[in-house]
Amino acid sequence: MSSSRIKHIILFFFFFNSSIILSQEITSYYLIRHAEKNLMNPDNKNPHLIEQGKIRASNWKKIFKYISFDKIYSTNYSRTLETAKPTAEDKGILVEKYNPKKLYEELLIEKNKGKKILVVGHSNTIPVLANILIGEDIYNSIDESIHGNLYIINIINNKVTYELLNLE
Repeated sequence: MSSSRIKHIILFFFFFNSSIILSQEITSYYLIRHAEKNLMNPDNKNPHLIEQGKIRASNWKKIFKYISFDKIYSTNYSRTLETAKPTAEDKGILVEKYNPKKLYEELLIEKNKGKKILVVGHSNTIPVLANILIGEDIYNSIDESIHGNLYIINIINNKVTYELLNLE
């Protein structure tokens, strides 16, 4: 078989496979915990980020630079909103607030089908959401000292792929 014929066959399969992949609806979730918060007053249920947390929030913006989010969700706490803010401002997206007690109801897969979503939550809510989206209990609560976990979950025609990156 000539090299020209082989190139045509390869191109045919490349374009054929690309068209199949492109016709599939991909929903991508990027889940992060809020950045470092002020721990000086243990009675304060709504602390702000400390300087280190503000730097981390700014770093998330850099990490997400080339991801074109359709929506950004955050709980209605100072630390999560402040973590989401740099990325939201960079993307020109308003942060939508969700109730962590109604996590799945407000972040329904159907509501966000085919979109790229960033969700900023807490050490005990982000792993729960990841597990719900995956359909298995894979992840436990995040240790209080960890703020750099990035859970990436893709749903392609009801097939779920997932990975956890630690960006500490």
